Amino acid sequence: MRILFLGDVMGRAGRAAVVEHLPGLRRDLRLDFVVVNGENATGGMGLSGDHARALLAAGADCLTLGDHAFDQKDMLAFIEKEPRIIRPLNYSRMAPGRGARLFEAAGRKVLVVQALGQVFMKRPFDDPFSAVDAVLKTHPLGGLAQAIVVDMHCEATSEKMAMGHWCDGRASLVVGTHTHVPTADVQILGAGTAYQTDAGMCGDYNSVIGMEKTEPMRRFLTGMPKDRFQPAVGPATLAGVFVETDDRTGLARSVRMIRVGGRLESAGV
Repeated sequence: MRILFLGDVMGRAGRAAVVEHLPGLRRDLRLDFVVVNGENATGGMGLSGDHARALLAAGADCLTLGDHAFDQKDMLAFIEKEPRIIRPLNYSRMAPGRGARLFEAAGRKVLVVQALGQVFMKRPFDDPFSAVDAVLKTHPLGGLAQAIVVDMHCEATSEKMAMGHWCDGRASLVVGTHTHVPTADVQILGAGTAYQTDAGMCGDYNSVIGMEKTEPMRRFLTGMPKDRFQPAVGPATLAGVFVETDDRTGLARSVRMIRVGGRLESAGV
């Protein structure tokens, strides 16, 4: 299978980049399935129902969320009626929505799983490793699922790397999100799982991780807030990772970074 994962969509600029570039990528890369992390797509904080519809219409097959999953209050109800949106698996069991789901793609099944890390994260989430392990044990790669994508949404690169190795041989792709900077460690791990510590963001990189520079810089320099953070609205780079899997085993045959538009150097297309 040919699968594209796009990192955190950041505000209006990120949404515009997805709408502009994703249809062409679907065509040129002959994609079977597309996962987009949308948890910052609405004003940098969460995802609204309207913006979810726009990303799905642009060509996403699944949207993942993160620690800002329910910052937009309409998502509490919207996620219950839109099965293509996945929230973190290790949220409270009382949270709406699901943290893993099987999708149909060109006659095959793709499992998408998202987990939140615990290191440096503000909320007391459940252990992501045991949560992911339980799902992978019931959805063996190459059996019930022909491909498996794990979105590890967290701060610490060490925790993301640990999840990659924990899932090695049991998932097609483990990719990190949340920190908004693409890492240069795209690889296939020893047992065949494609891995990248962070996919980066779909947003304006002339910014502080997607936010207009003035307020973050003021806080670093003075330690005092003045205004709310606002997403940067300049030309955006679409950032993510493309993996081609073996249809028999579900393991990765090849993997490469994808960057299109904006300020960063193009890659992978």
